[in-house]
Amino acid sequence: MDIFKTASGAVRGFRASGDVVAALGIPHAAPPFGALRFREPAPAEAWTGVRDCTAFGPVAPQSAELPGSPVWSPGDEDVLTVNVWTPAPDGGSLPVLVWIHGGAYTFGSSAQPDLDGTALARAGLVVVTLNYRVGFEGFGHVPDADGTAFPDNRGLLDQIAALRWVRENVAAFGGDPGNVTVAGHSAGAASIACLMVMDRARGLFRRAIAHSPASPHYPRDLAAATTREVAAAAGRPATAEGLLSATPQALLAASDRVVEEYRRDPASGSRHYDPSLYAPVLDGDVLPVDPLTGLAAGAAGDVDLLVCHTTEEYRLLDAVGSCAEVTTEERLAAFAEDFGLPDGLLAGYRAALPDAPVADVYLAVFGDLLFGEYAHRLVEQHARGGGRAFQALFDRRRTDPRGIVRAWHCADVPFAFGNVDEECVTFLIGGAPTAADHDLAHRMVGAWSGFAATGDPGWPSYDDAPGQPKVWRTDECDAHDVPAAPRELWAEAEFPLLRP
Repeated sequence: MDIFKTASGAVRGFRASGDVVAALGIPHAAPPFGALRFREPAPAEAWTGVRDCTAFGPVAPQSAELPGSPVWSPGDEDVLTVNVWTPAPDGGSLPVLVWIHGGAYTFGSSAQPDLDGTALARAGLVVVTLNYRVGFEGFGHVPDADGTAFPDNRGLLDQIAALRWVRENVAAFGGDPGNVTVAGHSAGAASIACLMVMDRARGLFRRAIAHSPASPHYPRDLAAATTREVAAAAGRPATAEGLLSATPQALLAASDRVVEEYRRDPASGSRHYDPSLYAPVLDGDVLPVDPLTGLAAGAAGDVDLLVCHTTEEYRLLDAVGSCAEVTTEERLAAFAEDFGLPDGLLAGYRAALPDAPVADVYLAVFGDLLFGEYAHRLVEQHARGGGRAFQALFDRRRTDPRGIVRAWHCADVPFAFGNVDEECVTFLIGGAPTAADHDLAHRMVGAWSGFAATGDPGWPSYDDAPGQPKVWRTDECDAHDVPAAPRELWAEAEFPLLRP
């Protein structure tokens, strides 16, 4: 067994494969419960002897049950942990890749099977994945009480605590603390955009990879309004005392009830379409500025950025039933009104998709609204602020007897991790992987590892080739099925497009 010495104590890992050692469930901060609930993460307590780290730690409080992943149970408290895969257990100074999982800031964990770091470690990286607080525990607004301030964005602060753990400890696993790339998907990618403009995260990473970054960032008044709704659903006053008196499971259940109310009410505004109660809060302190504004001003000019999104993002959300159905022109017009979309945008998509049913137009607009257009803007604003940026598009599709297998949200992650053979990704990629899929995974792993090592993913930067993203496909893909709507249709749209 391989033993590593961290600042808190020694840990015992195991051979994940013949050439990679893993150590799982290492605390990067203290359990955020009891007196530490709704507070900034505190340092993990030290231990004596050798801690067995051969299994993932418990997930943060959440009600979701994901295929192949553990579920949270009341009493699971040591939820702030990291996992490490290293090809250099005997030393070295390898580039480090730190992964932040997605899940709408509400669910997910680093224990998902498709996030196993073995393949990326074989490519020459030390890979770290982490858990952070989600849902109300991580992103719910808690009012001040008796001179005590409870920070917003506790989930982001957990991510920073994990990055500090990496800086202090990754050398013991053969990693270079001065060559860290932070990577993530969806809410994890949008978290990275936040970290790039946060003073508290400055200097903790030199490169960033954001796959399908989600656009919402909430003003503080919207976060406070959400707290009032959740507290009422939990039968508690919307005060610090009232919220602390509610158990994590009570706030989970209350959040689920509020979400269901939005789903059932077509007149409830933008949240009706895909209720997402939690997101980073523009509090002026932990998150001082929205990422697009901060990046354009040069807040992360010394950080290299790689952004990727898929061509049919929202098809997944539709397939799993997490978004409202829009099948009539009347409902489509209401959708545009609820999000304040600029005049002419729907007509532009209609022109780009002349024979598509209403539902397809809706999904195309919604996918660009929450993911695609925001991804473009992150690249543009970072380049405007003096940073190096790279752009990619995931367009791997194939046809099987059930129809087209979409290039939808999450489908790119198992390819970038080199984990297309995992049983849990069969639905995402439309069946067993082909030889062409394995080749695509090999190429994407190579791009990630190259970018993490040197800042070069293998194609020109945005400054050198604006509007020409790297396109990820297999030779089985048809390249003409998804016409793109002109980018100029979004010229008048502002982010975030969510109204209080």
